[in-house]
Amino acid sequence: MKCQNPRGIDSKLRLAAQMDPLLLLLAAYCPAIFGGAVLGGRLSVLGTLTHTRTQVIMSLVAGFILGIALYHLLPHGLELIPGPEKIEQGMLWTALGIIFMVGLLRIFQFHQHDFSGEAQAMHEQQGHSHAAIGARSVAGIALGLAIHTITEGIALGASVQGSAQPTAVGALPGLGVFLAILLHKPLDAYSILSIMRSTGYGRRTCNLVNVGFALLCPIVALGTFWLGMQLAPAWGGELAGYALCFAAGAFLCVALSDVLPEIHFHSHDRFKLICAFLVGISLAYALHFVETGLMHEGH
Repeated sequence: MKCQNPRGIDSKLRLAAQMDPLLLLLAAYCPAIFGGAVLGGRLSVLGTLTHTRTQVIMSLVAGFILGIALYHLLPHGLELIPGPEKIEQGMLWTALGIIFMVGLLRIFQFHQHDFSGEAQAMHEQQGHSHAAIGARSVAGIALGLAIHTITEGIALGASVQGSAQPTAVGALPGLGVFLAILLHKPLDAYSILSIMRSTGYGRRTCNLVNVGFALLCPIVALGTFWLGMQLAPAWGGELAGYALCFAAGAFLCVALSDVLPEIHFHSHDRFKLICAFLVGISLAYALHFVETGLMHEGH
């Protein structure tokens, strides 16, 4: 009768011990994301946000997402990828994330958050009509947002799961990614529910879509975490690194797609929007020290 390798048993025990608190942390993130998405959908019933408020929120969130991609997802992903060519491989997966999200935006054109009267008038002056968005297939727009949400769920699950690896850093694994999703998900839910209500969908259908859309990111995040733990330690960390670099590219594209249209089409409130954008980036940068500070203190 063969005896199991004690080192292998110890490795599995350590991994199981790490998994429990990480799973609890992810289980705490998921209800908050669900609640944020449901709240964003409910805002479409309460009324349309003003153009200025929407743009300030979008600029703040875009800056925060951009900072999360640069200060959290990309460095963490590169750390988990093994080998001397880790930077080249990480940047390849980052480029693939950008290409993937650009393709989604080009095919489905779903990333629209501002449905105010001011925004519609400005777009019509520039030759861009919001009516064209409302006339598109709602199913296609919902599919684009769903795929985008799946990418966010993978990023959250991988960022938490990757922290179980010995080389990972972070006192609160995935906190930055969680906050980026929490801030952005209400805008996505607001978009899809506003489009559905403007095209005549009933309250019951809108509520079902709102709940289903809110559940998607938590389900994918938990599934990604579980899959990574099943593959760990041999492949879990490496796959998490690729997933985080891919998500960094997708987050970069999402952040800039919120900011670039404002630069091209709008000349009003420049100072206010730039300040909001810089505040978002600064918050993400400061959060980097919050995530890593306790770990460095423990060394």
